[in-house]
Amino acid sequence: MPAPTLEELAPAGVDVIADPYPVYAALREKGHVHRVHVPGTGDVWLVLGRDEVRAALTDPRLRNDIRHSASWESDGGNAIGLNMLQTDAPRHTRLRSLVAREFTAGRIDALRPRVRRIADGLLDAFPPAGTADLVAGYALPLPLTVICELLGVPSGDQRHFHAWSTELVAPSSPAAAAAAGGEMAAYFASLIAAKADAPGADLMSALVRASAEEDGLSPEELLGMAFLLLVAGHETTVNLISGAVLNLLRHPDQLAALRADASLLDGAVEEALRYDGPVAAAAFRHAAEPLEIDGVRIPAGDSLMLSLASASRDPRYHPDPDRFDIRRPAGGHLAFGHGIHHCLGAPLARVEGRIALETLLRRMPDLVLACDPDHPERRSGAMLRGVAALPVRWSRRLDG
Repeated sequence: MPAPTLEELAPAGVDVIADPYPVYAALREKGHVHRVHVPGTGDVWLVLGRDEVRAALTDPRLRNDIRHSASWESDGGNAIGLNMLQTDAPRHTRLRSLVAREFTAGRIDALRPRVRRIADGLLDAFPPAGTADLVAGYALPLPLTVICELLGVPSGDQRHFHAWSTELVAPSSPAAAAAAGGEMAAYFASLIAAKADAPGADLMSALVRASAEEDGLSPEELLGMAFLLLVAGHETTVNLISGAVLNLLRHPDQLAALRADASLLDGAVEEALRYDGPVAAAAFRHAAEPLEIDGVRIPAGDSLMLSLASASRDPRYHPDPDRFDIRRPAGGHLAFGHGIHHCLGAPLARVEGRIALETLLRRMPDLVLACDPDHPERRSGAMLRGVAALPVRWSRRLDG
């Protein structure tokens, strides 16, 4: 008999998709590790406490390589190449070092003017007054354009990527996921071949050059790196931007404070990451040997889901954790993970989130929600958390 799902464990009247935090809080009161069933995956150990999640993220007995899972038979044909999230040290160390040298602070800082131009251009396309879906018109195309330009994906091809990546991170069916994976893999194979023939100044060309070096990227690793950078480089930031806007509009006192004091922008981004971050759980970990977490024995071969969302609302570390407060001291959340798999793109996500908020609030001074603030249309998935659509309304759009 499978373990209960989060829905089955939820207090009466709680919609887990809309608001999982009461479920996490109720479970934390009973312990920080619970056996739960994840549809499409199976039974896993759900780790909820901040200290426990943080320790698990650096525990060498917990591996990202799915071959350490007792239930593993094959990748189902849906994996695209071999990427850093699927590997452990020392292979992970080598892969990360090859891309990190291209993902430098200087390169990210140099992107700021371009990110601002993209943000302004997207808002220029909005009518002077009216309603729109902020996800489709702003939160999605901004990071998608940035990562595609960074990778060197031609602008005419960018429209395909979100549909493919959405299907892979939140599949509508195994067949649809397999089809999306096949289409994305075929596209990247052709793009890699094109960059090998005519390299440019983009990140994909740099990775192709790295594949020619001694101990460089294998063809499978190159394909996996392209996939990971594209998907992780925009899916999470879409959720960060839309989630930050949603929670600011749901908390008018915080929005007013931010409009009055732009120095609170960084704090607003960090609080959005902590309060309702874009990544609900880290990539599954698999026990390479028996271990114990918070007094619970984890057998070898079992899989674990480390809840970054719950950890970032652990009252042992975050006082009054269910209060959205952009003046909260920064730091301490686990929205970008921890340890060797800490999100490589965190600096870029912060830059995009800050510029997206600043530009939107400056140019739309009377922006309000045009949907039920407590029940926006949500995207479902074990790992990512975000809204599928965010209808907003305004009566005045300022020029850029």
